Amino acid sequence: METPLTTRTFTMSVLLEFSMFPTDKGESVSAYVSQVIKMIRDSGVDYQLTPMGTIIETETMPEALSIIEKAYAVLEAQGCNRVYSSLKFDIRKGKENRLAGKINSVREKIGEIKT
Repeated sequence: METPLTTRTFTMSVLLEFSMFPTDKGESVSAYVSQVIKMIRDSGVDYQLTPMGTIIETETMPEALSIIEKAYAVLEAQGCNRVYSSLKFDIRKGKENRLAGKINSVREKIGEIKT
């Protein structure tokens, strides 16, 4: 059965900021997280890595949720038995390219900013 999330005839932007990491692998987990970032990079979605998480932009909610499922699968394949994740969504119909657009909007108002 098709739902509004899987069939759409309009432009849509799903921004998802998330962090996901194992809590059972010690104090430093960059070896594990870097493999999640590699999967995101290789997926072809637009993304921005930050010190506290990663922001991705997709055209549909299922695409965004698929990245989350794949991120967990990457950690699970590395033997991670306990995983913490935090997710924040900004979903907007009628817009696209918001990952860069939101930053550019602020830059236009106040001038150069660090990204």
